[in-house]
Amino acid sequence: MNKNHYFITGLQTKNEKVILEIYKTIYPNVKRFVLQNSGQEPDAEDVFQKAILQIMARLQVQNIEIKSTFDGYLFTACKNLWRRELNKTKNVVTIDQSIEPDHDINDLAQSILEQERWEFFQEKLELISGNCKQILQRFFKKMPYKIIAKELDYNDENVVRQRVFKCKSKLTEMIKNDSRFNQLKTL
Repeated sequence: MNKNHYFITGLQTKNEKVILEIYKTIYPNVKRFVLQNSGQEPDAEDVFQKAILQIMARLQVQNIEIKSTFDGYLFTACKNLWRRELNKTKNVVTIDQSIEPDHDINDLAQSILEQERWEFFQEKLELISGNCKQILQRFFKKMPYKIIAKELDYNDENVVRQRVFKCKSKLTEMIKNDSRFNQLKTL
């Protein structure tokens, strides 16, 4: 049994041994990421638990196809949750009212939708040409055009700008032409 299947089956059956193994192997990386990005250990624990619950909830209604490793999948889910949390609290000074219980349900639903959107985007990114994929991956990491030109052996930044535009247009078209696009764009 491969590791992905082992972890997914363990989550589906709520196997404590498997869940503990997931915590031992993956949580340290999530904790390090959260601490390096304006968080505390309790934040890391919350994000990790939310991500586990999110995956377990998704497994109850559908199969999850993991194209990389379970570790990477869970870590990406945690990163997305933490970034969302940081964006949510950016403008908040204090919260004086009590939080309604359905807030957690809505939060979980939103997190699941974001993860599905991310997976959909990654799937489409894999389908474009190798050259476009290389350019867009660097572009999405906010790499300067000058460095992209040097790394990919283009004449100058303007050529890279044109290629980024064309590749983004091609990716956008692929995304919009997929029947799942309309389902994932609204909640």
